[in-house]
Amino acid sequence: MGSVLDKEGLELPEYTFTVEKGKIREFAAAIGDDNPLYRDGEYAKREGYKDIIAPPTFGIAIDMWGGPGFLGLCRWLELDPLRLLHGEQEFEYLGEINPGDQIRARVRVAKVTQKEGKSGTFTLVRLETEYTNQRQEKVLKSINVLVARDYP
Repeated sequence: MGSVLDKEGLELPEYTFTVEKGKIREFAAAIGDDNPLYRDGEYAKREGYKDIIAPPTFGIAIDMWGGPGFLGLCRWLELDPLRLLHGEQEFEYLGEINPGDQIRARVRVAKVTQKEGKSGTFTLVRLETEYTNQRQEKVLKSINVLVARDYP
């Protein structure tokens, strides 16, 4: 058993998620976005898309429903979930995510940095995730920074 400091460069087990039309609509409703691109396939096609598309931040749904979950991630990284904060998240959309897509996610621990704060030492863990569809097209990139407070 090591520590998160030894995890830089580690590639976590990949996971897959099948995008469902209902999950896209559910996600759009949850974020309060009534854009017809997320609900109406005919409208989306008239606008030049293949079908309805996933809204921004849908990568969170892919991670939550297809990934290891919060506790699984903590186990992989050997982090205490009671001392972990979600510090930052960004997405770069590279293509459409549509119903029926089989999304494969690959997560890499890109950087681990320890810092001193007013209340003690903390560790920043930068995760970079690449999402690819069934046609091997990169459709999304995500950067997620976790903040782990070290024990006093």
